[in-house]
Amino acid sequence: MSRIILFGATGYTGRLVARELVRTGSAPTLVGRSSQALTELVDELNEEAPGGRAAAFEVADIDRPASLRRLLHSPDDVVVSAVGPYARLGSVAVEAAIDAGCAYVDCAGEPAFIRQIFGVYGPKARRTGARLLTAMGYDFLPGNLAGSLLIERYREAGLRRVQVGYFVTGPFAASSGSVASAAGVMLDPSFAFRDGELFTERPGAQVATFDVDGTATTGLSLGGSELFTLPRLDSQLTDVAVHVGWAGRWARAASAASTLAAGARQLPGVGTAVGAVFRTALGGASAEGPADHIRARSRSLVVADGFTADDQPLGRIRVEGPNPYDLTAAVLTWSARMLSRRADKAVGALGPVEAFGLDALVSGCLALGLAEQD
Repeated sequence: MSRIILFGATGYTGRLVARELVRTGSAPTLVGRSSQALTELVDELNEEAPGGRAAAFEVADIDRPASLRRLLHSPDDVVVSAVGPYARLGSVAVEAAIDAGCAYVDCAGEPAFIRQIFGVYGPKARRTGARLLTAMGYDFLPGNLAGSLLIERYREAGLRRVQVGYFVTGPFAASSGSVASAAGVMLDPSFAFRDGELFTERPGAQVATFDVDGTATTGLSLGGSELFTLPRLDSQLTDVAVHVGWAGRWARAASAASTLAAGARQLPGVGTAVGAVFRTALGGASAEGPADHIRARSRSLVVADGFTADDQPLGRIRVEGPNPYDLTAAVLTWSARMLSRRADKAVGALGPVEAFGLDALVSGCLALGLAEQD
């Protein structure tokens, strides 16, 4: 019998995922370090569940990898990891899933970790039969959806270059964990895919301007999972770029900060300074994360623009959905439930289309409120 096991359940994102899993009828096993925090969360969820008891918990600690491995009993298990920052905390859950030969999904937005999933852990997963899906949240599922639709629509028209932009409409507030992850992203190496080659590049090395509803909006380059997944879907693609626009008018300051950090990341105070830039850009942060009514004021907006080899524009796919946090919780929940019941099992590090197929992905996203818009 397939089980859904949620690591990092008591963090801000983990709690949102736990609630969404229970709301949609799953009975997840919640995993964290604090027995008290887990007990309180499980009691809350079981009170809210329509049929009574809907969740259980296990105590485990990433500092004791064996405590995670003992929880995975079957290749049918599905691990959902919400233990960011992933570059520092994420590897243990991935390795435990690989050893068990089971399915794994996370919402990582950190290029260094995403690259590790595809480059290091993917081959290991193929050997054990594990299935790894990374970056299955606001980062970077919508761009995979939009980019895949762009490929389907314009492949025969000479599509060679895809440029994806991530934006948030309305006021956006972040959790302190998100700010920490964003600062870490700007301190660690990223990557780019140009001229058919993947190579290391600092985050924010490229700055692009997107027309979003008639407003010129700046985005910073970042290594998203699309740089691995979209060329697999269309071998004729020579360039795939992802830009994040949530820094708004602070985008160029963030780019400059990444330039300085690239040569001085080990110096005292650099991480704090970069964190301050992102705390300001993201509208402040709280340890508890934004409340429901705050999240409801913003929405996710992602575009994918397609170009020919000589940079002639072919078209744009625009997708919109719930705010980034609720979208992430919904996507992780949908992915886990799909992984728990799919019979066909492609293995290794997979993109969402490879794992589920484009039709299932489109219909699944539509049910979550993430859909193509004119």
